[in-house]
Amino acid sequence: MSIDRYPFSEIEAKWQRTWEERRQFHVTEDPARPKFYCLEMFPYPSGRIHMGHVRVYAIGDLLARYKWMRGFNVLHPMGWDAFGLPAENAAIEHGVHPAIWTYENIDYMRSQLKKMGISYDWDRELATCDPAYYRWEQLIFIRMLERGLAYRRRSTVNWCPSCLTILANEQVEAGRCWRCDSEVTTREIDGWFFKITAYADELLQWCDRLPGWPERVMTMQRNWIGRSEGVEFDLPVAGRPEVRIRVFTTRPDTSFGMTYAVLAPEHPLVDTLVTDADERAVVQGFRQEVARESEIERLATDRPKRGLRLRARAVNPFTEREVPLFLADYVLMGYGTGAIMAVPGEDQRDWDFARQHDLPIIETVQRPPGWTGEAYTGDGVKINSGFLDGLAIPEAKRRATEWLVERGLGTAKVNYRLRDWGISRQRYWGAPIPVVYCEACGMVPEKEENLPVVLPRDVQISGKGGSPLAEVASFVNTTCPRCGGRARRETDTMDTFVESSWYFLRYCSPRYEQGMFEPGAADYWMPVDQYIGGIEHAVLHLLYARFYTKVLRDLGLLKVDEPFKALLSQGMVIKDGAKMSKSRGNVVDPDDLIRTYGADTARLFSLFAAPPEKDLDWNDHGVEGASRFLNRVWRFILTHRGELAEAGAPGRRAAPSTELGRGFRRTIHETIARVTEDIEKDFHFNTAISAVMELVNALYAFEPAARDAMPAGERAALLREGVETVLQLLAPICPHLAEELWERLGHRESLFAGGWPEPDPGALVREEVTLVVQVDGKVRSRLAVAAGAAEDQVRRLALDDEKIQSWLRGRAVERVVIVPGRLVNVVTRA
Repeated sequence: MSIDRYPFSEIEAKWQRTWEERRQFHVTEDPARPKFYCLEMFPYPSGRIHMGHVRVYAIGDLLARYKWMRGFNVLHPMGWDAFGLPAENAAIEHGVHPAIWTYENIDYMRSQLKKMGISYDWDRELATCDPAYYRWEQLIFIRMLERGLAYRRRSTVNWCPSCLTILANEQVEAGRCWRCDSEVTTREIDGWFFKITAYADELLQWCDRLPGWPERVMTMQRNWIGRSEGVEFDLPVAGRPEVRIRVFTTRPDTSFGMTYAVLAPEHPLVDTLVTDADERAVVQGFRQEVARESEIERLATDRPKRGLRLRARAVNPFTEREVPLFLADYVLMGYGTGAIMAVPGEDQRDWDFARQHDLPIIETVQRPPGWTGEAYTGDGVKINSGFLDGLAIPEAKRRATEWLVERGLGTAKVNYRLRDWGISRQRYWGAPIPVVYCEACGMVPEKEENLPVVLPRDVQISGKGGSPLAEVASFVNTTCPRCGGRARRETDTMDTFVESSWYFLRYCSPRYEQGMFEPGAADYWMPVDQYIGGIEHAVLHLLYARFYTKVLRDLGLLKVDEPFKALLSQGMVIKDGAKMSKSRGNVVDPDDLIRTYGADTARLFSLFAAPPEKDLDWNDHGVEGASRFLNRVWRFILTHRGELAEAGAPGRRAAPSTELGRGFRRTIHETIARVTEDIEKDFHFNTAISAVMELVNALYAFEPAARDAMPAGERAALLREGVETVLQLLAPICPHLAEELWERLGHRESLFAGGWPEPDPGALVREEVTLVVQVDGKVRSRLAVAAGAAEDQVRRLALDDEKIQSWLRGRAVERVVIVPGRLVNVVTRA
C-alpha cells in the first residue's frame, strides 16, 4: 500500500464494511449514560443526493461522532420523507408507479449515504409511505377529530380548467398551469384542517424558551404567528343598515383618519354589496385577475397596489362621514377579518394606495419638526382626532377602544396572522384520510381496528380530472363503520408535512407495533438534542412539528413540550455565484467527487470551506487542497510508523525535558482546547479544522528540529502524542482515514469507542510569555518575561529595553500601562 498517497477507495470501503459488521452505531436506551439525539432533516427520495445533502449530513455526523467519543449514548437515525408530488409527476412523465419510483430512489440514495460513511443506525430506517408508519398518524387524525382539532370546511384552491385538476401552488407558474399552460382559476372545495390556531399563544410563548434555536428562525416564527392586540368593530354601509363590514385594527386611535375602507376581493360580503349586473361583471373580472397573483405578490411592498372602487360606501362611526369602499389585492381574506379601515396618514400601504387613487390623507398624529416623509408610524400627540386630541398614542388607543365597546360597536380582540393548517391534498401519493361518508350517518371516522387505511396500488395517474383515488372503486366504495350501510371513502390525502411532523418520534422505536412509539423510548430520547436543516424550513415544517408535539403531549402520549432542544440552520452550497441546480448547469455530483477524491475529502471540504450557518462557495481548488492535507497526514504517519512504534504503549503521554519538547506539547494541548471549544460551543468547524492543520504543520516542524535536541525516546513519545491527537481530532471529520491510521498505530478498539482527548492543564502552563511593548500606542519592541512576573519587574524590563530607550530619548515618561500577559504601553508626556 502506498505511503505517499491515501488509498481512499480501499480504506473507505474497508471501514464502512467494518462499522456495519460491528454494528458500531447501533444504539439502545441506556439510563446509565447521558444521551444525545442528533438528527438531520430527512430527505425526499428524489433519486440522488446533492452537495447540499453532503454538507448537512457531514455536519450531523461530525456532531454525532464527537458525542460518541465524549461518552454519550448517541441516536443518529436516517429515513425518507417518501410521499409527495414529484412521485406522481414521475408517474405521468415516465409511466412508472410512484411506489416503484420512490423505493428505487431510496435504494440508490441509501447506497450513496453509506459511501459517505455516515454513522447512522440503519436498523432504525423508515419510509413515511409505509402503511406501518402512516397508520399511526391516521389514528392521531381520529383523536384530533374527536377533540375538534381536525375539522372540514370550504377553502379556495387553484384549478386548471383544461386538465380538470387542482394544482399545488408550486404548479402554478405566472398564473398558468405548469403542464398545459392554461390560465389557472380558483375554486371553492371542501377540505380538512388542523386547528393549529388553538396553540398559537403557546407556540409564541415557547419562542422565548428555546435558547438553542437561532434568533433569526425564532423571529420568523413569531412573525408567522403574528399576534396583534387591537379591536374589531363594524363599519355600517351607507343606505344599507342591515349590512355591516367587520374590520380589525391595532390602531383604533387613527380611526378619525380613515378616508376609505377596503375589502379583500374574495370577501363573502362582496356579492351582497354588488347588486348591479354591470358592476358584478367588472368585479368578477377583477377577482379573476387578483386570483392569478400569489399571496407573496399581493403582500409585496415594492409593487403597485391594485384596487377597484365599488358603488357602495362605508360609514366611519367616529365621524359619521361616508368614505369610499374598495376591493384591493393587498387585503387578504386570510388575515384579520378580510376588511380594513384605511388610514393613509399612518400606514404606508394605505398611503401608497391613496396616492394612486387620489384619495384624501388626514394626519392624526403630530409629526416631529422637519418631518418630510410619507406615512408616519412613530410616537406623538393626537391631532385631528376629536375627543382623542392631545393624548399620547397608548392612552388614545385605550380611549378609542372603550368608546367602541361602550356603544356596542366593537370589542377588544387579539388576532393572529397564523391560520389553521390545511392538510387536504387532492393527490394520490399521500396518506389516506381515515374518514368515510355514509348516506345515513354522514361523515364517520374509520374504526381504529381497521387502520391503516391503505393506499391502493391499482391506480391510473394521468394528472387530469382530480384525485386518482376517486376512480378506484375498490377503495372508494366501503361500508360505514357505524351502521354498516353503504359509504364512500374520503379521497383526499394528507399534506406530507404531517409525516414530517412526527418522524423524529418514530425513530425512537421504529418497529414498535402497539402505538406511534414506545413510551419509555420516547421518554429516554426526546427531545432531539440537535436538529440540523436548511433555513427554508424555518416556518412551516418546524412550526408544524412543534404544534404536533404539543398535540401528542395533550393526548397523553408525550411528556415533552417541544421536539427540538437546539437547531442549526446550515447555509446553501453555491457555485458560480448561484445555488447549485440542474437548470443552471452548476451541479457537482457527489458520486463523482467521492470517486475522484474519496468521502473523507468531500466531508473535510464541506466542513472547512465556510461556517455551517453561512453559504458555502464551491471551489475545486479547495477540494484539491483538502485532499492534499489528508495525504500529508497519511504520509507523515506511515513514514514515521517505526519510530512511533518505539514510543511504547498506545496512548502513553510524553514527559518532555526540553523547552522545545514542552513547547510542542503545549501546542498539542492548546489545539485540543481550541478544537473542543469550536465544536462544543460555537459550531466553528472551519476554525477547528484550521487548528488541526496547524498542529500537523507543527508535527512536520518538530520532527527534524527534535532529532538532535532530545533523547530519541522522548522525541518518539512526543511525536506519538501529537500524531494520536491529530487522529482523535480528525476522527469526527474524516473517520475512514483516522480509523485506519489509528489501527496501524496498534490500537485495537475503534476511535469511536475510545475517548475524546482532554487538554492537560500542566502542559498549557507557559514558563515564559512574549509581551508587545508600545510607546504611545505604537508597537516598538517585544519582550520575553517569566509567566506571572510582577508588574514592577515588567515595567523595569520594558523601560530598560534598548529599542524602547531609543524611542524615549528626550521624552519624559508619564505612565506605564500593563495588560498582564499581553502588552506594555509606555505613555510619554506631550
